[in-house]
Amino acid sequence: MTTIKASCPGCGDVELTPQQVRLVVCSVKSWSYYAFTCPQCLEEVRKPAGRDVVALLISGGVVAEPWAVPAEALEEHEGPVLSYDDVLDFALWLEQADLVAAAAAGPGPAGPRRTASEPAA
Repeated sequence: MTTIKASCPGCGDVELTPQQVRLVVCSVKSWSYYAFTCPQCLEEVRKPAGRDVVALLISGGVVAEPWAVPAEALEEHEGPVLSYDDVLDFALWLEQADLVAAAAAGPGPAGPRRTASEPAA
């Protein structure tokens, strides 16, 4: 059986089995990490996993979990950041809006839309 040596900040070096190590390989390479629960103090330890560490852990039998960060999370955003008050105002507006879609769309250039159950004039 393969033994993986890692270090706990409180306990020092510990020995783990591949099943005790969680390896998360992220689409943003600098966000990849491995984690384990220290068998001595039972604290969770989480450390960055560069390309070499990922390769070493996989060769030792650790199953890698892929993590794809959505592109939207990596986009550059301009303008002011939403504040707590902005979110609260929106939540209060939602409480008052009976038909959110209708309020957002508003009447079109041809006037209000009729529903499928309304007869044509």
